[in-house]
Amino acid sequence: MKFTSLLLALAVSASPLSQAAPAKKTGKKSAQSQAKAKADAKAKGARKAGASVAVPAAVAATALTAAEAGDAVVFSESEAVNAFADEVALRHGFPRAELAALIGQIRYIDTAVQLVKPAPKGKPKNWQNYSRVTIEPIRIKAGVAFWNQHAAVLARAQAEYGVPAEIIVGIIGVETIYGRQTGRFRVLDVLTTLAFAYPEAPNRAARMAFFRGELENALVLARKSNIEPLSMLGSFAGAIGMPQFMPGSVLAYGVDYDNNGSIDLRGSAVDAIGSVASFLVQHGWQAKQTGPLVYPASVSDDRAWESLLNQGLAAKFRAEDLRAGGVSTSAVLPANQRFGLIDLPNGPDPTEYRIATDNFFAITQYNRSYFYAMSVIELGRAIRQNRP
Repeated sequence: MKFTSLLLALAVSASPLSQAAPAKKTGKKSAQSQAKAKADAKAKGARKAGASVAVPAAVAATALTAAEAGDAVVFSESEAVNAFADEVALRHGFPRAELAALIGQIRYIDTAVQLVKPAPKGKPKNWQNYSRVTIEPIRIKAGVAFWNQHAAVLARAQAEYGVPAEIIVGIIGVETIYGRQTGRFRVLDVLTTLAFAYPEAPNRAARMAFFRGELENALVLARKSNIEPLSMLGSFAGAIGMPQFMPGSVLAYGVDYDNNGSIDLRGSAVDAIGSVASFLVQHGWQAKQTGPLVYPASVSDDRAWESLLNQGLAAKFRAEDLRAGGVSTSAVLPANQRFGLIDLPNGPDPTEYRIATDNFFAITQYNRSYFYAMSVIELGRAIRQNRP
């Protein structure tokens, strides 16, 4: 689902595709282009000799160097992309000629490359600033209308999955303002770009592997849903529909909640509601935990509690462990339950702390950010309080 928070780039993700056209070819081959040609030729020889069609890392890396050199990235001419297509055709039974025709229509999207680059070092994280962007009047008003319109479906999802309506409403509101900002990039364009032309980053190989998997999932999803692959539109990272599911998440967690025979997260708010609840339950949501998702916390001056921070996205500690570490709260914590300590930096102002439950950490599986999970909780609460 998501990487750097999609929320802060929604406005960019709605940019027309024409603004992200491939660069024009230069008249002279660069050193990078020549290196790419040699790598492609070497890989082609290996394929003819019966070698595995798995994408060689060295070949996959050449698309970016060509782009940096000012050449157009033509995916249909890439040995790495064609090796990937061979493998997908064999694994899923796609006609290879149809894949070739499809790849010929896929375009390099430089905007996607720019948006996934590591953020430059700048101002420190600031929870109060972040919350002002996400928990604001437009989202609250739209959330009230969405909840009122789909109250019966939200109540059904809450009863069947144990996920409160306000959490489902909060997620869809933070992600796309209830379908207003789902993204206008062709999903296959951005997934192919990020799978084979990901920018330089410490985790580049892992991210390229992730996007290759999601590109394969997108092809499978289009066939399963009987839709034209290039008609799928989404964010700059390939997330789809009102809840911004990656294609693999649609396949794994999507629900036909309106029972019309198909899962449609782009046009069906009912399917989006059921799918968000399904995702959370399959990522650790505990229906039996009916209390608050987070509790206010204070920390001692001796900083013994620092060892409780950054212990993974899971509730690991007993209440007595928190107390022993110098963490206190004015609330009464439920017995026989585990918790985690989270921090919410505020730039130059004092950091805020919360005691988090399993269900808080289930939301972080949607987007691995404390800020994100807190904004979902607080937006949902604000919408509930503003309903008639």
